Amino acid sequence: MKEIKVLNLYACLGGNRYKWDEVVEEANVKMTVTAIELDKELARLYQERFPNDTVIVTDAHQYLLDHYKEFDFIWSSPPCPTHSNINISQYTRESWNPRFPDMKLYEEIIFLKSFFKGSFIVENVIPYYQPLILASKRGRHLYWSNFIIPNFKGRESKIREWQIPQLEDFHEISLSNYNGTQNKRKIGRNLVDYEAGRIIFETYLGIERKKDVRQTSMF
Repeated sequence: MKEIKVLNLYACLGGNRYKWDEVVEEANVKMTVTAIELDKELARLYQERFPNDTVIVTDAHQYLLDHYKEFDFIWSSPPCPTHSNINISQYTRESWNPRFPDMKLYEEIIFLKSFFKGSFIVENVIPYYQPLILASKRGRHLYWSNFIIPNFKGRESKIREWQIPQLEDFHEISLSNYNGTQNKRKIGRNLVDYEAGRIIFETYLGIERKKDVRQTSMF
């Protein structure tokens, strides 16, 4: 049986990872997952959700640099607030302080493209500026990768309007036991749609499903 080592960076509650066990079972593959999350409370809830994963509370950006050679597949979802369209929509408010986009996003894309010998995905929101590196647009997200991902339509078109109960239903999670400092609604809105995570992971493992194909869109 083939074995793969997966690194799940900025893991949060594992929205992208939720369906991976089903995928590897179908592909007859053994998987080990190392999840990196800086928020101790999110890391605790992730561990409860995925008890077989190794969960490490540390800085994901530095962990990638130090450990990338140890993995076959890497998924990274760096923080998105500094790239989001909210930076433009809030700009006219007197209380709003503009901020630099966090370039760790592009540092990781360039680093993985240049040095990583496995397969990778970097995911983020569609930014308020023209992306600096060409990406694939799927739903309300951009994906950078070193393999071709299928075209699919995101399920989260109205996610910005949803409150916590709707977000919990959509992601099949509970935020009631989160005791950290982050806004729960923001956590739910920022989770990757598990169907996107499933489709992309299936593609990495060579599983094809014609029903997932949609019109191509690139940035």
